[in-house]
Amino acid sequence: MGKGVKAAVIGGVFAVMVGGAGYGAYNIVSALSGDGGTSGVAAEKKSGPPGEDEVKETTAKFFAAWEEGAPGKAASYTNNDAAADALLSAFADDAHITDVKITPGAANGTTVPYTVKAKVAYGGKSEPIGYKSELTVVRGLTTGRALVDWQPSVVHPGLKKDDTLVTEQSASPPIEAVGRDGSVLTKEKYPSLGPVLDALREKYGEEAGGTPGIELVIRHTAGNAPDTPLLTLAEGKAGKLETTISPSAQTAAEKAVKRFAQSSVVAVQPSTGEVLAVANNRTDGFNAAFEGQAAPGSTMKIITAAMLIDNGVTSMNDPAPCPDTAVWQSQTFKNLTGMKPNENATLANSFMRSCNTAFIKLIDEKPLTDTSLTQEAEERFGLGQDNWKTGVVSFDGSVPAVGGPDRAAGAIGQGQVQMSPLNMASVTATAITGAFRQPYLVSPELDDRQLARAEGLKAGTAAQLKQMMRLTATQGTAVEAMRGLGGDVGAKTGSAEVDGNAKSNSWFTGFRGDIAAAAMTEEGGHGGDAAGPIVAAVLRTGG
Repeated sequence: MGKGVKAAVIGGVFAVMVGGAGYGAYNIVSALSGDGGTSGVAAEKKSGPPGEDEVKETTAKFFAAWEEGAPGKAASYTNNDAAADALLSAFADDAHITDVKITPGAANGTTVPYTVKAKVAYGGKSEPIGYKSELTVVRGLTTGRALVDWQPSVVHPGLKKDDTLVTEQSASPPIEAVGRDGSVLTKEKYPSLGPVLDALREKYGEEAGGTPGIELVIRHTAGNAPDTPLLTLAEGKAGKLETTISPSAQTAAEKAVKRFAQSSVVAVQPSTGEVLAVANNRTDGFNAAFEGQAAPGSTMKIITAAMLIDNGVTSMNDPAPCPDTAVWQSQTFKNLTGMKPNENATLANSFMRSCNTAFIKLIDEKPLTDTSLTQEAEERFGLGQDNWKTGVVSFDGSVPAVGGPDRAAGAIGQGQVQMSPLNMASVTATAITGAFRQPYLVSPELDDRQLARAEGLKAGTAAQLKQMMRLTATQGTAVEAMRGLGGDVGAKTGSAEVDGNAKSNSWFTGFRGDIAAAAMTEEGGHGGDAAGPIVAAVLRTGG
């Protein structure tokens, strides 16, 4: 729903856009590209899905042309000959892959799996390469020909739109990243860390003292993603890079996010700002844990409660009535279905029950203005100033100063407010310690970078926030997720409806001792249903 706000909210909005191409999209591509073919229209135009013989004949011709190193010819058997020609040419010319042998497997309808075996040769070095992929044969719209439905993954399963293959001397020397205990962090042991390790290598390869080797990589030309290494032809010298990652917390995070699709989690050490774990369960390789930008739902009430306390509007034991509905500038806000109203509620009670209407009604009190929440987020919690330097690309949160319905929506974590799990883990760390310590993965001493600063919270405000989070974990909406965790614990839940999705998104942030964590997942349910168990699993390790 964009940056607006809607009635009957549950705690936040997480807008997701996905794209892809497949059988349902090929007709548009075909119409624009003339089906990619060069042999003209068949005498009798066929329709419907390609038959078994057509699938076999088309794939055989495509594979034969690919094997003989004729990218233009191979591309003529696809429904996007321009894109196919470019990538298949790069396969030979830029990636230096030769001696290609393709072995098709048994077709499943119009989809054909296959194995590619070849050799990569560059700079006097050569190594064999082998991998599996698949393609689908479709009917060309204008010609009726059976054609390969062109996707970058036809060439290699790791390729996505705008990616290409390149073999050359590494742009960055390799690194041997180690955790806080000195143990080596690898993609094989911690698959979710793969994009993070690639990013650390790109930024710190030279600072770590390594020398480059020769590699075959996937080059991501869209965005700022670092190259993804596929094959090493000549080993470089790896430089040692110390990180703040806790192997035990990372192991727990990796396992926890696998429980729910499209999930991300971050854990930090509140006393230092060190990132203990970062994990994502996503098919696109995006580090949503650090770079995600989504409305955080009711986890935002930590910052809103701090604003109310700091501005003298109320305190944890003072009134914060929770009616069924609250109207702000003609926009009606509601609570979770089944929540009983409580006109005698305190701020602590409305916080631990996650009552939307209590917070909406209080934001109209003096001296609050359209900028109050923004100032609280920036000055106290260090958010929204685009100055975090974590060691890799990260989002710093956004709490814009707005009027109208979005001012009220922002107070409950929707409207134009945007956060990542990293931001919310930091918010919890600030809330329970009173001090903002910018999260980081690599010590700033390595490259003399200046970490972001913020004023932090008054001692009294931090004490109240910590106590309200404790109540939420032991008596409120986070009880089930936090059950069984010993020690000093606290939490805040959040959920977000997404237009067009049957399931809501789940947010959760919490602490246990000197570890704070936050997670979001598109799996659905209230904050404690999906994101809650992820956070609890990480907190259980103790860092």
